[in-house]
Amino acid sequence: MKSLMAIAALALVASPVMAQVKPCEELKSEIDAKIRNNGVTVFTLTIVDKDAPEDGKVVGTCDGSTKKIVYKRGASAPAETTTETTTKQ
Repeated sequence: MKSLMAIAALALVASPVMAQVKPCEELKSEIDAKIRNNGVTVFTLTIVDKDAPEDGKVVGTCDGSTKKIVYKRGASAPAETTTETTTKQ
């Protein structure tokens, strides 16, 4: 009986951690939608490794905190170094 309760307690503790693992592209599209809903039309979202230096604001982490999503308002960076979402005015 005690072992069953211990297993149940561990499952409850581990479930929020497991829920936070989200694919980067999925999270990026959710963040993109929120930014657009706030009226911003020209911006860049870049997925980089967690240890990479960022040129902008970190707005999320993904893939089990192994990567981060960096937001930069305004003109986009060169396409070969970033994964970007931009809209021209």
